[in-house]
Amino acid sequence: MSNTELKQNDWLYEIKPKTSNFSLNLQEVWRYRDLLILFVKRDIVTVYKQTILGPLWYFIQPLFTAITFTIIFNNVAGIQTGSVPPFLFNLAGIIVWNYFTACLNETSDTFKKNASIFGKVYFPRVIMPMATVITNLVKLGIQFLIFIGFYVYFVLNGMESTLSYKWLFLPFLVVIMGLLGLGLGMIISSMVTKYRDLSFLVSFGVQLLMYISAVMYPMALIKEKLPTLGWIIEYNPLAYVIETSRYILLNEGAISFGGLAYTVAVTIFVFFAGLVIFNRTEKSFIDTV
Repeated sequence: MSNTELKQNDWLYEIKPKTSNFSLNLQEVWRYRDLLILFVKRDIVTVYKQTILGPLWYFIQPLFTAITFTIIFNNVAGIQTGSVPPFLFNLAGIIVWNYFTACLNETSDTFKKNASIFGKVYFPRVIMPMATVITNLVKLGIQFLIFIGFYVYFVLNGMESTLSYKWLFLPFLVVIMGLLGLGLGMIISSMVTKYRDLSFLVSFGVQLLMYISAVMYPMALIKEKLPTLGWIIEYNPLAYVIETSRYILLNEGAISFGGLAYTVAVTIFVFFAGLVIFNRTEKSFIDTV
């Protein structure tokens, strides 16, 4: 064996362009798993590191949002939530919705926010949005503890318990929300490298999307009160996830299996579309960002 062949066989890693835009390159991501964990820890610790209340913001945001929705939509607008207390009804929808919006908002700025790191050292770029999704999963777990606390409180004060095996299906809905937020975020982050204005439209668009995602009302209510506009909700995959999560947690509303199948199909399409666009953009984004 020649010296040249020996040197080639001694390489530990070989950096080369991706051969497939559909690849998550999980083998390489696994090799960089320590870096992935480091980014997750960084995101959890540094977000509120220099704030007065620190991690308490994880609890404050959903609580204040649920209180605001209860006052405006239930007490003022008179939206009924059946046998479930309005505050608990709103809190269930908000926690699930927050996970999606956090994944979307934070991954949509991946290339622009991390351009300095990407330009200096190599690692699988998809690690950044993956770290964001995992970090927000930790936040979701913390906020779900709030829901459990208020759920126990209302049960002790006369609300009928809805705890059942159906709660085991909640992780399935979380995965859907995470993949949908990740896919949309990767698409937007790729477009932001060329169109900076898009980053300003995302936060505004997410706020509008919340009102057609059944976060603060049952889907059946819109179909009853606004039958001509009900189709907008029916074509929104997020609405089915939120409605189903409330049914699982509170036994309020209904499960549309057709709607869930539609949601899964949209999620898979969006995720793979985002993966293709992300993989294409990472090859040349440093020249435009």
